[in-house]
Amino acid sequence: MRFCPKCGMRLVQSKGGDGAMHLICRKCGYDEMVRSTSTSTSKVKEEKPIIQVLGEEEDISVMPTIKVSCPRCGHDTAVWWMLQTRSADEPTTQFYRCLKCNHTWRHYA
Repeated sequence: MRFCPKCGMRLVQSKGGDGAMHLICRKCGYDEMVRSTSTSTSKVKEEKPIIQVLGEEEDISVMPTIKVSCPRCGHDTAVWWMLQTRSADEPTTQFYRCLKCNHTWRHYA
C-alpha cells in the first residue's frame, strides 16, 4: 500500500491511457507509473504460537493442589494452573496434572 507524497491519501491502482498500471491519488490527482509489472498480492500466514502447557521436567512441588479425580488413574489430587489459550475476551483454560500418574488434562470455563 502506498500513499500520496502530496496529500497523504492512499493511492489506488488503475490502468492508465498508455496501458500501463499507475498509482493514482483520487484527491489531488497525483499519478505515478507502477515500476513493477507484478500486480499480485500475497497474504502472510500468521503462525499461531505453540502453547507450552507445562514441561515434564518442571518442578510441580511448588504449584497449588486441588482435590479432583484424575480421568486416567482415579487419583484424587492434582496440581493446577491457568493459561489464556484463546482470545483475550474468552475465559482462561484451567489445566490439571495428576500427582500420581502425571496425566495432564484441561477444563474450559
